[in-house]
Amino acid sequence: MASPISRRTVLTAGAAAVAGLSLPGTTGVAAAHANEGHATPRVRFTLNAEVLDGGEQVTSVTLRTARLGPVDPDGLSTGTFGVHARATSPLPVAEGDAVFGEYDLDRTVTAARLDRHGDIVLELEHGEGRTGGGTLGYIAGRGRNVVLDLACTLTQHTPITLRGHRQITIEDFVQDARLSDPEVDAFGSHVSRSGMKYRLYTPTRSHGSGQGRRPLIVWLHGGGEGGSLPDYYDNETTLRANRGTLGFATPEAQRVFGGAYVLAPQSTSAWMQDGPRFAPQIREIIDDVMREHRVDPARVYVAGCSNGGYMSMKMTTVYPDLFAASVPICGVVTPLQPGGAPLIPDGELARITTPSWLVTSLDDTTVDPRANTVHAHDLIPGSLMTLYDDVVWNGHRFAGHWSWIYVGRNDPSIDGTHLWQWMAAQHRATR
Repeated sequence: MASPISRRTVLTAGAAAVAGLSLPGTTGVAAAHANEGHATPRVRFTLNAEVLDGGEQVTSVTLRTARLGPVDPDGLSTGTFGVHARATSPLPVAEGDAVFGEYDLDRTVTAARLDRHGDIVLELEHGEGRTGGGTLGYIAGRGRNVVLDLACTLTQHTPITLRGHRQITIEDFVQDARLSDPEVDAFGSHVSRSGMKYRLYTPTRSHGSGQGRRPLIVWLHGGGEGGSLPDYYDNETTLRANRGTLGFATPEAQRVFGGAYVLAPQSTSAWMQDGPRFAPQIREIIDDVMREHRVDPARVYVAGCSNGGYMSMKMTTVYPDLFAASVPICGVVTPLQPGGAPLIPDGELARITTPSWLVTSLDDTTVDPRANTVHAHDLIPGSLMTLYDDVVWNGHRFAGHWSWIYVGRNDPSIDGTHLWQWMAAQHRATR
């Protein structure tokens, strides 16, 4: 996690205060080489992002240069353009509060190439644990992730060459208003009748058979991805913070499920703050999606992490006949405050009839794995459990609380059967 920029630094820099996904069109002035060759007045560019296991990062920049004419790719290098990135909170930051994830730095260009449209693409250094590419910031005082205001300044150091050896120097650059992230963009954005926002992925015809009904997978996010009303409720962080939702929309998962709708509601605060009130609001969205799309009522699944791990269990206590399977990840059942009532009493856990597969990691310091996941597993009849020692993926060690990474990659397995395949095999008896 990057060191937070102080409030004084943010105010001095003039941080934007527009909520939601606001990416101001920033103009970058070309370098001193502007007197070399012809100059063109303006080129637009797009920030391209990808959701890694640790969250979304800007991984490249696409310059809309195809309209200038065919660019000679041999004339491009990592030094042709410079990229400076600045990310600030879209919300005012209280005195003494901290925003983790802000930055103001030069990005390293690792490659320069042409895409199939003839536009220049600048690949940027990125990866788990790297500072300076993330799209989200975490406001400590609110306990919430927000989509940062991203402003990128491009500088051209050497002219680009078109066919016929004509050289071009771009006078200024204008940033497009939105990020480009194909996985995120594949989810439609909606609002329920009761005002709860949600994202929905619709399966393609390439998966499944004919015009038959498809399964529905409901993903319930963690506490950091909820809203913070009245000033921040974006319907974005649920997809950009981790691969919990996106994992089920990958081609691999879609093949396993035979083409599935993937639904991600967004709490207006945190599920654990009022699970009994949120449950019917989630149910309303599920019912609407089932009514408006060809969903198989025997194959509705629920999964969630942390706050959402609690809520996935809570949903199966409130609606015992709705779900074919439940996957609570590092969920909470114990009291929020010492001496308080448990979030899910033992009696309710013992009455859960929905097939359940619980996942957590023993080094989770945020939610005690034994007092919550192991305890729930002991009480939920017939439940399965995967208990990891730590959370490591592709050689990078994550915080122990992030065991949802394994679910997003279909890693949990028991006796050779992986989690997604187990879920897909569960069918609820319907009348």
